[in-house]
Amino acid sequence: MIEKIYELYKKAYTITTDSRNISKDCIFVALKGEHFDGNDFALKVAEEGIAAGVIADRADLPKHERLFIVKDSLKCLQVLAKHHREQIGLPIIGITGTNGKTTTKELISAVLSKKYNIIFTQGNFNNQLGAPLTLLRIKPETELTVVEMGASHPGDIKELTDIGEPNFGIITNIGRAHLEGFGGFEGVIKTKNEMYQYIAEHKGMLFVNKDNELLMDLAHNINKVTYGSTDSADVNGKILSANPYLSVEWNGNKIDTQLVGDYNFENVMAAICVGTYFKVAANDIVEALSSYCPTNNRSQVIETGKNRVVMDAYNANPTSMSHAIKNFRNICNNANILILGDMRELGKESEQEHKMIVELINELRFNNVYLVGPEFSKCSENSEFKTFKNVEELAQHLNYHPVSGFDILVKGSNSIHLNKIIDSL
Repeated sequence: MIEKIYELYKKAYTITTDSRNISKDCIFVALKGEHFDGNDFALKVAEEGIAAGVIADRADLPKHERLFIVKDSLKCLQVLAKHHREQIGLPIIGITGTNGKTTTKELISAVLSKKYNIIFTQGNFNNQLGAPLTLLRIKPETELTVVEMGASHPGDIKELTDIGEPNFGIITNIGRAHLEGFGGFEGVIKTKNEMYQYIAEHKGMLFVNKDNELLMDLAHNINKVTYGSTDSADVNGKILSANPYLSVEWNGNKIDTQLVGDYNFENVMAAICVGTYFKVAANDIVEALSSYCPTNNRSQVIETGKNRVVMDAYNANPTSMSHAIKNFRNICNNANILILGDMRELGKESEQEHKMIVELINELRFNNVYLVGPEFSKCSENSEFKTFKNVEELAQHLNYHPVSGFDILVKGSNSIHLNKIIDSL
């Protein structure tokens, strides 16, 4: 059946899971989610005669020449993606990591796009659905593909590398995130290392941050190109400044980025390393990295007219939270405010991790602190920090007590929805 579906897929090299987004000769995959069931629209799409084929997993659907009934439509999509990857044979770069993987993917893609026709993961669509859909966007003219691979449970990266079969691999870093799903930090290390193990078993190539001792230990005896700040790295550079934007020197080139935070240095160097390996011209690397502008609430500097806001509310874990706070202390003026939201999916270690962030705030002597969510509120009861149950309470407070003339860091897990308060700042 996969061969039949694949022949239909090759008519347009287009897959959709949205029945409202059907194009000529595309394949529609009916998926069932918490709030929808694509199978409800499968027969309608098939009868419209627009899609080349429809993959559904509900046995009560009637027979139709364009309708393929399978046991698991998501699994069928993954098998189709793996089959496609095996047919095309082009270089694929797999990227995972606790922090910075989406930014690193964007930077690498910007650099490689200067020389190659590439496909790369859109946004952070990096799970068991997103990664296969990225692979199925590859067309005959594609020369390189960059696939971001996320994980929240043991075995996730192994599953995605088995589907995508990357020739090259990057782990940006390994930090304390999704601890509930991984069962602790050791589980995070083991799962992220599945990327390195796949590359080792298939005699591929790693790009490794030489400044990161853990990554270098895990990459021992695996083919690799290294990057970092040390002279012994194959590709090395240094931070010139990071106030607020990061400037980097590499091989006599100055790169003025639009990225906030010295913690983005390793992401920039990863992109330089990959670009150098694939023989992208130095001036093109500089131009790509200088012109890249972050979006989607990832370390964005927003001048609101009243305040300068560092909006970093897409995601948060103990590692990224502490990095963001320390960096903000280095770049903020004396009039500053921290607005921090709870860090989710930390399981039994959640209370301790939130306490450690509060201790860091005290250590760095921040006074104007707004904490949002039950976890932060619980561990800040004896402090002078302002606490709020949710973002709506915070927004109401800011509307009654407006702030002006401040540098403000906004950081928290995406599910806290701190991005909603930008109009109040």
